[in-house]
Amino acid sequence: MEIIACVMTALLIMVIICLIWKNYRLKRDIYDFTEKLDTVLNRMMNDQELTPEAYQSDDLWGMVYERLVRLSQMYTHKNEEITEEKDKLKELVSDISHQTKTPIANVKLYLELLSDKKKKMEEDDILKKLGGQVDKLDFLLHSMVKMSRLETGTIRIQKQPTCIADTLAAAIAAVVPCADSKQIRIHVDYDEKLMLKHDKKWTSEALFNILDNAVKYTGENGNIYISVCRQELFTRICIRDTGKGIAPERQGTIFSRFYREPEIHDSEGIGIGLYLARKIITLQNGYIEVKSEVGCGSTFCIYLPN
Repeated sequence: MEIIACVMTALLIMVIICLIWKNYRLKRDIYDFTEKLDTVLNRMMNDQELTPEAYQSDDLWGMVYERLVRLSQMYTHKNEEITEEKDKLKELVSDISHQTKTPIANVKLYLELLSDKKKKMEEDDILKKLGGQVDKLDFLLHSMVKMSRLETGTIRIQKQPTCIADTLAAAIAAVVPCADSKQIRIHVDYDEKLMLKHDKKWTSEALFNILDNAVKYTGENGNIYISVCRQELFTRICIRDTGKGIAPERQGTIFSRFYREPEIHDSEGIGIGLYLARKIITLQNGYIEVKSEVGCGSTFCIYLPN
């Protein structure tokens, strides 16, 4: 009996020792886990990147760390998007401020002239110029709103199978009055039944901007040629004019925001038409190609996926 009692006592002591050891290991594991978690969270709070290779194990901490890495990557990506949006907003505000400065200053000047009875300038002439500046300001703000909404994704491109002839007709109709005033003839060559998956409204806007430039840069009695060709992967819309052409060194900058050819700085426009056109076409997974020679006109080819 004494032997059995000794054995039982020994077993009980061993069980107690095992429990104490397990408790010690559990506390140490919890402490290590907490310490690692605290270290990783501090790194995340300090915008330090977590590397997947830092902890590679099949235990609980390895699983938790893997999810923290994913969370860190999502957080970093979201921060980059927010920073990019802030930069775009700053740039947009700066552009609006710069572009509206001149027309607003002119409006103030004409208002001063109207209030100054000593000025010999006739009121009708002043009002006409004042109206022109207000129209320019209105056009500028509408264009800036379109641009900002496209850039920030507020407006979504809605691609639907639509007859390309209808889209072209809407764009051509908008430039006909200006073309007629300069006796510019517009020639069209396309299949009236050709269907293409695209956003009719915004594609028409892009085509109008290119056609508007063609009319602007083409002299009296000039010609504009429009053709549509369905290729294997893309449908190509070409707009060719007989205008002044674009110098090779400028062809890389004509799609920049607010770029205008030096020769026509006094004419109507603010220089975002081609910028918007490329943005609209790019959002539809297409692209624009330009070919031009000084004195021989320009050709803009729009490629939209079939």
